[in-house]
Amino acid sequence: MSNVISVGRLSGEVEYREGADLPREQVIHLYSQYRWSSAKKPDALLYALSNSETVISAWHQNVLIGLGNAISDKALTVYYPHLLVLPSYQNIGIGREIMKRLQAPYRDFHQQILLAINHAAPFYEKLGFKHSQGVKAMWIYDESDINAINEQDQNNQ
Repeated sequence: MSNVISVGRLSGEVEYREGADLPREQVIHLYSQYRWSSAKKPDALLYALSNSETVISAWHQNVLIGLGNAISDKALTVYYPHLLVLPSYQNIGIGREIMKRLQAPYRDFHQQILLAINHAAPFYEKLGFKHSQGVKAMWIYDESDINAINEQDQNNQ
């Protein structure tokens, strides 16, 4: 799989890299664009990414424009906790390419799991993810990220 892909409306190409060796400032900037609470915990965020089994990042002119990660038991189950693409780079295939590369090592796993913000669900459905029948996602979490995203969506309308 090529690590460099031309994307229609961009000048230059998008480079995809595997690995968690990422510049701190650029990671924090990416997460801050979505007001994710993890941006306020940079040490924990970078530690979490470094402990992910797979991290795929997207770069345009040496700027981090997207990233996704996977956590796995290496046999049956993989969880995709994060997928972020800078807003100005959305809807041109970068998120789809990151997910394609993230999923490749896990294509034969029994379960591939993620939690999607409501407005992002259609994107993941196009990638083959489905709402589970008879299973409800549950967590211990204060939902501040979701509230911030919903607030941001309302302001953009």
